[in-house]
Amino acid sequence: MLKKAGAIYDRYQYLSEKLAQTETLEDMDTWRKFSKEQADIADVAEKYAEYTAVERDMRMAFETAEAETDAEMKKLFNDEAYACKDRLSEIVNELKILLLPKDKNDEKSCILEVRAGTGGEEAALFAGELCRMYLNYCAAHRLKVEEIEISATELGGVKEAVYGVSGGGAYKLLKYESGVHRVQRVPATETQGRIHTSAATVAVLPEAEEVDVEINEKDIRIDIFHSGGAGGQNVNKVASAVRITHFPTGIVVTCQDERSQLKNKERAFKVLRSRVYDFYNGQNAKAREENRRSMVGTGDRSERIRTYNFPQSRVTDHRIGLSQYNLDAFIAGDIDSMVEALAIADREAMLASQE
Repeated sequence: MLKKAGAIYDRYQYLSEKLAQTETLEDMDTWRKFSKEQADIADVAEKYAEYTAVERDMRMAFETAEAETDAEMKKLFNDEAYACKDRLSEIVNELKILLLPKDKNDEKSCILEVRAGTGGEEAALFAGELCRMYLNYCAAHRLKVEEIEISATELGGVKEAVYGVSGGGAYKLLKYESGVHRVQRVPATETQGRIHTSAATVAVLPEAEEVDVEINEKDIRIDIFHSGGAGGQNVNKVASAVRITHFPTGIVVTCQDERSQLKNKERAFKVLRSRVYDFYNGQNAKAREENRRSMVGTGDRSERIRTYNFPQSRVTDHRIGLSQYNLDAFIAGDIDSMVEALAIADREAMLASQE
């Protein structure tokens, strides 16, 4: 591990030298490439530099203590040396974490999809609450949210909602939310006071660029039709809604802005690329890790990941067995502590798999 960290440190030093050279400064593409690479490895390089400095201080303290004849001074240098030794152990653990494989999608924007599951209108109402929870969470983290498609119910629920979420680390912040979310509560329409269980499904897909996934024209069919829902004369007279079918995967994306066919088409392709990317990426990951199951689950959207129990004001994440009794604040978008706990559990699982 230290050998790997040392090689990264050497590469960081090399990039620093290259970035200071005139020919690099005159070539902006090369400068940006080197700057990005240097930024990506800066944490490891700085931590390794700290390791070598502390190791040097420890060695010098031990040598000075051994040569010292005064008992009090000998103890002082020995204490300093052992303090450095303890710090070295901490740095090694910090380096292990920094050297863990990074999710290549973490810094990407993402597509957030919420769908009502079992439970009828109550499930749709819960799906709507999840949408508001994520919108508030994204706003708190200064992420930009673009509404791509929403299918609402008469009572204010949501059958299906698709959002584009952009901003640094959008996928990293939301990726643990994929799965089945279950709610237990007494619905407003329940006259007997009985607790019902309903569910909604959440999917978080890293936004794929054209370079990430290739979609051939011969593999798709594009249908144009009249938008549904409120929209006045435009709905009746202009065919602006777009449906794209991807034959190899069977994925179908529908988008209706009710005003612009071109905008609908652009949004539909954005969602399609992300779904196709997720489809093939998921297949590859399953093939590579069929014998490994992360502590925080597989990310499979058929897996029940969380229960929201309103009578007890409790939210429980089943992947890590964590319960929190702050449901009102949680459903309002205060989910940071849960997201952090999931990230820590994922990191610990990765560390355990490398031992």
